[in-house]
Amino acid sequence: MTKPRLQEKYNTGIVSSLKEKFGRDNVMSLPKLQKIVLNMGVGSNLSEKKYMEEAVDVLTQITGQKPVITKARKSIANFKLREGMNVGCMVTLRGARMYEFLDRLISIVLPRVRDFQGINPKSFDGRGNYNLGLTEFLVFPELNPDKYSKSQGMNISFSVRGESDDESREMLREFGMPFRAEASKKK
Repeated sequence: MTKPRLQEKYNTGIVSSLKEKFGRDNVMSLPKLQKIVLNMGVGSNLSEKKYMEEAVDVLTQITGQKPVITKARKSIANFKLREGMNVGCMVTLRGARMYEFLDRLISIVLPRVRDFQGINPKSFDGRGNYNLGLTEFLVFPELNPDKYSKSQGMNISFSVRGESDDESREMLREFGMPFRAEASKKK
């Protein structure tokens, strides 16, 4: 089995580029992508079982892995939610599958988003992890839009081993992540 294109790019080009930019010799001190987590909440459609099945099917087709169904931790009467009810599903990608997904996300999926101006460069959590939200899952080309009755969004979290947001942003930029250009400050 061959290595994914972006994993090869990280090992050969990105590591040396990051070493030069940050002035470090130790490869282990550089930022590295550890995992990508896709999360899809079913939300207000808890009464219909088919929406949960559709969400599981969507994540299975997108990632090639069977998702884990997430359950409510506590009861909330206003939302008609009971503890233990199914509320969503999630998939954790690591290794080769993670790099394959990242490659498809950058080169195919994000350019298909309507009115795409780039992703927000400020969606980091302070520790170098990045979160990205998609409003509809139909931007993935492997999905047949006629098969699904309701389009819903998903959250994609990039877990990065690193020290700061700036280092993680630079690593993701090297992968080809299309960050939105910083707007010039108004005078």
